[in-house]
Amino acid sequence: MPVVLDPDAAAVLKAFREAGRPPYETLSAPEAREWYLKARFVANPEPPELASVEPLSATGPAGAIPMRLYKPLTLRQTDGLAPCLVFFHGGGWVIGDLDSHDVVCRTLAHEGQLVVISVDYRLAPEHKFPAAVDDAIAATDWIAANAATLGIDTSRLMVGGDSAGGNLAAIVCIHARDAGRPKIAGQVLIYPATDFRMTHPSHSEPETDCLLTHSVIRWFRDHYLTGAADVDSWRASPARMRNMAGLPPAYVLTAGADPLRDEGDEYAKRLGDAGVNVVYRTFPGQFHGFITMGKILPKAGVALADIGEWLKALN
Repeated sequence: MPVVLDPDAAAVLKAFREAGRPPYETLSAPEAREWYLKARFVANPEPPELASVEPLSATGPAGAIPMRLYKPLTLRQTDGLAPCLVFFHGGGWVIGDLDSHDVVCRTLAHEGQLVVISVDYRLAPEHKFPAAVDDAIAATDWIAANAATLGIDTSRLMVGGDSAGGNLAAIVCIHARDAGRPKIAGQVLIYPATDFRMTHPSHSEPETDCLLTHSVIRWFRDHYLTGAADVDSWRASPARMRNMAGLPPAYVLTAGADPLRDEGDEYAKRLGDAGVNVVYRTFPGQFHGFITMGKILPKAGVALADIGEWLKALN
């Protein structure tokens, strides 16, 4: 499909290319993480004021899973308990952490008037698939089990994330449905990676070869997966799950100049066809990753405010 970047997105892309940042696929994973954090800090807007931000830790399959709990100044509570969004950061399962998405989580807590808990799952290649999945599931289970202590309403427990984090959120929902616990009230999938086959048309369009290039996606995949057999596992590619019925209501967001665009679009349609209540938003003039760049891309603020409204309307 024809893709024309918004003027602000085009200017940002030009600036990034002229800055001479080395492509991720030419770096080691630790080097890529350092560059990613530098870029995030430059592009992050001023965060909203919150009531509190606290460190937290869940019990995981390989030890403690670091987390961060955000409470907004205005918190929707019923009988002293609040809704909660468990958030998984993006970064291709290789880069990103609690700090890279700190402003996004602060903003979602503020806009949604709910508790946000960000999860620092294990990263590849030090911890390959399914380590991130196991941590995401374990963290969600732990939060549900300790909800009363955390002041969280288990009937209003949601999951979400961007890119790789959207992948993990979708997988947590499928696992919870099939395991019968915990009950997930909603899922926020921000330009999610859903299919490691990478055969959708948007993967081969030159207009989508922006910051998240096709070669970078392959670099992420090769760091994360253990082999070709992982591609068809729904725990890596949630699109490989045939039965989408009974999954929680979903907010799915895609960007026009994004190789993952068609994956997210198809996933939203399949959820809807299975009877899941879906709100689908697309930002045709933006590229992958724009949600974290609110200082230089105004549409990031628009998107996060819209997600906040959906979260409030959902519960």
